[in-house]
Amino acid sequence: MEGAPGGRKAREGKLQVKMEADSCSVVAVGNRDVGSQRDMSLVPERLQRREQDRQLEVEKRKQKRQNQEVEEEKSDFFTAAFARERAAVEELLEGGESVQRLEEAASRLQGLQKLLNDSVLFLAAYDVRQGQETLARLQAALAERRQELQPKKRFAFKNRRKDSASSTKVDAAPAAPAAESILASPLPSKEEGSFGSSWVCGFSNLESQVLEKKADELHQRDVLLTELNNCTIKLYGNPNTLRLTKARSCKLLCGPVSTSVFLEDCSDCVLAVACQQLRIHSTRDTRIFLQVISRAIVEDCSGIQFAPYTWTYPGIDKDFEGSGLDRSKNNWNDVDDFNWLARDVASPNWSILPEEERKIQWD
Repeated sequence: MEGAPGGRKAREGKLQVKMEADSCSVVAVGNRDVGSQRDMSLVPERLQRREQDRQLEVEKRKQKRQNQEVEEEKSDFFTAAFARERAAVEELLEGGESVQRLEEAASRLQGLQKLLNDSVLFLAAYDVRQGQETLARLQAALAERRQELQPKKRFAFKNRRKDSASSTKVDAAPAAPAAESILASPLPSKEEGSFGSSWVCGFSNLESQVLEKKADELHQRDVLLTELNNCTIKLYGNPNTLRLTKARSCKLLCGPVSTSVFLEDCSDCVLAVACQQLRIHSTRDTRIFLQVISRAIVEDCSGIQFAPYTWTYPGIDKDFEGSGLDRSKNNWNDVDDFNWLARDVASPNWSILPEEERKIQWD
């Protein structure tokens, strides 16, 4: 009888021990569950951040690919449109027996220039250069065809007697240089050269003079300035093109130029020009106050400084309207240096003119 209670006590003790053991197991399991839950709460957060980073990278790559495709599409469109318009201009020039055809060629050539200017932001530098060289060639061909259509000059064989000085006249058409080779040809006049074409005007071989041309003298003409030293040149109006070569210590102020401005072999000059396109070659230590639609180009240059165009004169707004230039666009500080290929390092050949040095006395 006494064994039974003892047996119960023993069984109760074992049951209590088992219950305590089970309780410890439950607590341990509970602790493991809590730790597991904590770990599980951390892992998804890391995975989520990793997934977000992965998605961002995928989106960046996708956007880059889309941008590249858009640029390629734009480039393909430009190539096709440029080739089509170039062929049309060439056809007009080849069969340009009339002034009307040449004027149509000039109009389409101006549109071709605008197409290139509007496309420079997504074109490679090589493509921009090729387009500019094509435009320069077509401009030269246009100037040559215009020259061929000019009325032939007449002159008189002079007789000893004054009353018969003009009794005999013959037609004469002395050959004049094409626009492409005009730089290599001597200019016949010390002032406004009779450059062989009424479409071309300018000054040559002058020193320490103030030279001016008015709007009616310049309208849509090609201006050539060469071998000038210590001169001030003021061009009021809207020329078609402007070329300045072999200038030393000169100040050039020019109204809006419909197409291109070219500088070559100049030094220590100050210019104020507005144009569709600016190209500078073999020039040094020159300040340029610029309004330009496309990116300016420098090549074999040093010490070139740029600032915004600030020259003004009565009637300049009308000249800008006639030029076709968009005054709201000015890439004066966006310059391509063909001698400097590093994109992450600024070219040492050109710089921005400091604001404190931009106060120029134009008059």
